[in-house]
Amino acid sequence: MKRTDYPSIGETLYEGELSNGLKLSVVTKPGFTRCYALFATNYGGADRRFHLGGSFVDTPSGVAHFLEHKMFDMPEGDNALAVLAANGASPNAFTSSAMTAYYFESTNNFYENLETLLKFVSLPYFTPESVQKEQGIIAQEIRMIEDTPDYIVYDELLRCLYAHNPIRDSVAGTIESISEISDKTLYDCHKVFYAPNNMTLCVVGDVDPEKVLHIAKSLITGNRAEKAKRDYGAPESLLPAKARFTRQMEVSAPQFIIGAKLLPERDGDAILKQKIIGGMALHYLLSHSSPFYTRLYAEGFLNTDFSADMDYAAETLTIMLGGESQNPEYVFSELCAEVEGIRKNGIDPELWSRSKKSAYGGRIRALSSFSGLCISMAQAQFSGYSTLDSFDAAKAVTPEQVRDFIIESLAPERLAMSIVEPERSEGGADGFGN
Repeated sequence: MKRTDYPSIGETLYEGELSNGLKLSVVTKPGFTRCYALFATNYGGADRRFHLGGSFVDTPSGVAHFLEHKMFDMPEGDNALAVLAANGASPNAFTSSAMTAYYFESTNNFYENLETLLKFVSLPYFTPESVQKEQGIIAQEIRMIEDTPDYIVYDELLRCLYAHNPIRDSVAGTIESISEISDKTLYDCHKVFYAPNNMTLCVVGDVDPEKVLHIAKSLITGNRAEKAKRDYGAPESLLPAKARFTRQMEVSAPQFIIGAKLLPERDGDAILKQKIIGGMALHYLLSHSSPFYTRLYAEGFLNTDFSADMDYAAETLTIMLGGESQNPEYVFSELCAEVEGIRKNGIDPELWSRSKKSAYGGRIRALSSFSGLCISMAQAQFSGYSTLDSFDAAKAVTPEQVRDFIIESLAPERLAMSIVEPERSEGGADGFGN
């Protein structure tokens, strides 16, 4: 495996690729007792339509998430979650719009658990009966999340921003769509998207990279597969499909998310640069040490759950910021005013110096999160860059790049907002008939 040392941050990265295309990333952490492994496929909830073998294939919404649920079934009748837990591991999985990942953390029996992880993810086992049973389980899950304010405010923001890109639809699908999923659907999608050349294995801990490579070679023996060309529909406008969504629910305070969509870069180095500039711009403008946040917090319009982030998926890049506020519209107007101030006056040099140091320190601290580091490595592998290169990239960011990112990406006409607010009684807005 290729070794790359990062002396400025005290990390060492090993990277390799099997002959069948499986990519491996290992960050060694000598002296640590816990180890973390993540086995991921470049396949998520938005990958519903693709071109393969000369024709288009359409699949129901929710297949990637359904596959995640069913992959823990093993031919011997065991459940992989139980097998890993019995061997001292803490396993789980997740499906996003862009990725499905299976992972575990353990302080002992790491290599045995790694073998189990690679086996159950690469060897599918479905029956019509088990698929039918799972349809009922996932239908209950869908009913639960559809009544959750956090889900509603997020899901409806994406529907405000995007007119037709499948990122606007729930990763879990609908009760109707999952009823169309069969064991054949799952086998077909596993064959296409769980091929070694569409997957990556990421490990962090006090491990031997060569032993990780040897285990992967011995267990991941499948061949390279034809890469499916994903179809997300016609390009979207940079303007939101609609500006606002509001729903009343049983919440104690209004929840909101403000969002904007950007054109994502396609090349690995360009993606990394865009991610770093965007991340530092959001930190400068919206972090808990920013003038915008500290002022609105002092005024009682924001609290500590306020956050901002960017997400790449399905050939989209989305900025999202939000939390709780008694007056989301006021937060929205103050954000626009803050962006306008940066457009007129530029970046404050003293604030920029502090923000840049703070953002860099946050990246250093994030290296202690083995799970976060593995997810970042997987995203980087699928996008064609190395996540640890972000530290040098961050040093090169200029205030002019941050200014340009903010005034272009967060222009008022580019913004949409989703709000879930408390229910009002028929007697009056304050609930007491006044």
